Amino acid sequence: MRVLFVADPLEAFNPKKDSTLAMMREAARRGHAVWACEPRQLRWSAGAQGAQPVRAPCRHIELLDSARPWFTQIEVVHCALRDFDAVLMRKDPPFDSEFFYATHLLEQAEREGARVFNRPRALRDHPEKLAILEWPQFIPDTLVSRDQAALREFARAHRDVIVKPLDGMGGSGVFRLRDGADGSPDANLGVALETLTDLGRRTIMAQAYLPQIAQGDKRVLLIGGEPVPYALARIPQHGETRGNLAAGGLGKAQPLHDSDLAIARALGPTLAARGLLLVGLDIIGTRLTEINVTSPTCFVEIHQQTGFDVAARMLDALEDALRAPAHAAG
Repeated sequence: MRVLFVADPLEAFNPKKDSTLAMMREAARRGHAVWACEPRQLRWSAGAQGAQPVRAPCRHIELLDSARPWFTQIEVVHCALRDFDAVLMRKDPPFDSEFFYATHLLEQAEREGARVFNRPRALRDHPEKLAILEWPQFIPDTLVSRDQAALREFARAHRDVIVKPLDGMGGSGVFRLRDGADGSPDANLGVALETLTDLGRRTIMAQAYLPQIAQGDKRVLLIGGEPVPYALARIPQHGETRGNLAAGGLGKAQPLHDSDLAIARALGPTLAARGLLLVGLDIIGTRLTEINVTSPTCFVEIHQQTGFDVAARMLDALEDALRAPAHAAG
């Protein structure tokens, strides 16, 4: 089987913890050929000779045992995406215009016969911050708006809030704003809202602060709609509010709590039916805060700490999905 990973540049991977690389290694272990390209390399054309399928210059690589270099390049071939057995979209956020355009090219590749995971339309329909709005029973008190008066009122009512951009990743742009002991609003409230909303031109999210973040922001993985039995709790360090590993959080694997399982089982079948083979739920305490669909991570940390091979589970699910009839694109 030939598997194409559409991802960030290979040279930028962190071999110690990259989940896409963990998938590549498991695919290679099973005898599958591993190929890679970047979203910026996708192209489609039409002219006097007719339409050409979505294609890209694809790198056929061999994985090495060393940390760096972790691969050697066998060849680069301009390939149509439909010529691969599976195409895995693993581009990291942000969910920006270029990511959006890439999903359209990938959906065109689906129409031409490519099997793409996660499905491009499902990626577009589930922006990672906003996807939680479909399940309000599981989320903290939340406001999505660019109206600064409404955001100020939300902060006043809750007294301790998190505000964040809708297209960020790794905890970037996330602020905690809380009233003083005398009830006065956070001195940075105005400037934080002005900055994040670009003076009312950009929509953001505000959520009630969850003190359970001290025990970690849990990443619960769903593969084929089923939860992986362990979560990775990203625990804030050194006075930080954010638990994101990119912001210095400490990752601690732990069995799923009953509340984690309840959320996972409520969402899993629906998300899988929409073409989301791999999903990362972010849960603080008992509250769902994000649904990650672009390139969910934490495979390596969970495997190292518990022995549960997440990449093997992912490849099992991928191979099962490829045996099932393809969904019609469009």
